[in-house]
Amino acid sequence: MAFNKIWCTIALGLLLPFSYAHTDFFTSIGHMTDLINTEKDLVVSLKDYIKAEEGKLEQIKKWAEKLDQLTDTATKDPEGFLGHPVNAFKLMKRLNTEWGELESLVLKDMSDGFISNMTIQRQFFPNDEDQTGAAKALLRLQDTYNLDTDTLSRGNLPGVKHKSFLTAEDCFELGKIAYTEADYYHTELWMEQALKQLDEGEVSSADKVYILDYLSYAVYQQGDLGKAMRLTKRLLELDPEHQRANGNMKYFEYIMAKEKEANKSSTDSEDQVEKETEVKKKDYLPERRKYEMLCRGEGLKMTPRRQKRLFCRYYDGNRNPRYILGPVKQEDEWDKPRIVRFLDIISDEEIETVKELAKPRLRRATISNPITGALETAHYRISKSAWLSGYESPVVSRINTRIQDLTGLDVSTAEELQVANYGVGGQYEPHFDFARKDEPDAFKELGTGNRIATWLFYMSDVSAGGATVFPEVGASVWPKKGTAVFWYNLFPSGEGDYSTRHAACPVLVGNKWVSNKWLHERGQEFRRPCTLSELE
Repeated sequence: MAFNKIWCTIALGLLLPFSYAHTDFFTSIGHMTDLINTEKDLVVSLKDYIKAEEGKLEQIKKWAEKLDQLTDTATKDPEGFLGHPVNAFKLMKRLNTEWGELESLVLKDMSDGFISNMTIQRQFFPNDEDQTGAAKALLRLQDTYNLDTDTLSRGNLPGVKHKSFLTAEDCFELGKIAYTEADYYHTELWMEQALKQLDEGEVSSADKVYILDYLSYAVYQQGDLGKAMRLTKRLLELDPEHQRANGNMKYFEYIMAKEKEANKSSTDSEDQVEKETEVKKKDYLPERRKYEMLCRGEGLKMTPRRQKRLFCRYYDGNRNPRYILGPVKQEDEWDKPRIVRFLDIISDEEIETVKELAKPRLRRATISNPITGALETAHYRISKSAWLSGYESPVVSRINTRIQDLTGLDVSTAEELQVANYGVGGQYEPHFDFARKDEPDAFKELGTGNRIATWLFYMSDVSAGGATVFPEVGASVWPKKGTAVFWYNLFPSGEGDYSTRHAACPVLVGNKWVSNKWLHERGQEFRRPCTLSELE
């Protein structure tokens, strides 16, 4: 019976779609959900194997108990025991036949079913790239949302439904991955967290000696020689014969002596340079920092005067016949560039249809190389996407028509509906949707001109993170299921609006699904006529 269950589990494992046997799982939460089912199947198979082993041991145990009692009686009076002809016969039978059967039972391998299932399922497992990608995502979330290692390790994140924590061994692994990337800042943070959890008494397979070895080197690489020496001394207290630590200690002492000689005198000019640098840091806010601040909700706040210009309204698509009697809800998100949000613009049923159509086709999202024009993956775009045509489904066709009615733009020259699902810490760093002047051939193959506007559906709520931000102007637009945002990428003159540079913030907690429609210039000549000014 146990074997039947095991092979039944194997058969179920074979039903997993072979289209998912690829890497980059970490770039899509939607695809990662299939791994949950895979792991569940393996757990069922493992439990069946345990039951089979327990059944085998139970048979052996009963046999041993029976013979233990029998041999105790027989050894007290061997001749008298064997004087009974039945006992003599049964002794011959046991030793000639039954002990051989027991030997076969003991040698019987009950793991065949489980191992076969593992072999089948392993082709759908994540690989080293996925593990590294997921680890880097945690580091990215830590930086973007200013999370300390203890908060992240204890799983104290906003909006979580299923709290989880990192063990000291997990922290050690994160530190090692950062180390292999020469990211000594994060190496230090996570090795210190691993050490802290071990010092607090956590039982773990992680070794303090190994942790201190990585940690001391990471600290040294960041220029903190004193701390590196203290950590190395602690390592040598645990393992006095550690060859590398002894060598490092001598080297650190030599460097420390040289630095003391070099630092005997300091000049006022150096202090002045430091002060000027500090002023520059305060005055100059690079795009990366702006982007991360906006992701945290720390962006620029509109003045009350500007806020008064933002309104909400019922919108009929400029007297579009479909919406005169049933207008949609529209609200202003930002004034320059003008970003509007449509509420309750896509139903839950339509969202599920779009997701079901897209999910089997999801592939790692790519970017266009500005030099070669070739499509390639990029570390700053962590998601998977699929493209849906209007002729594939009446739902997609209806969505396209809705976009045309409400924007007043021709969708026949637009790109297909792109559906995207973000992965662990999924993001798309600041970018333009339109092609700049130094990219004249970006959409040449389409023959429809530049991307005049962007329509973006939010197809899921996100518990934390995942905002669409515009670093140039300080705008943050937060995901809300069933809504869509719209903005123009080009001025009516055809010139690009550089204030529309935007980004998708990393998803801190939750699963983010979006779909977007990029509308192009061709076909809009009379729908959005050119003006006399370049910037209007």
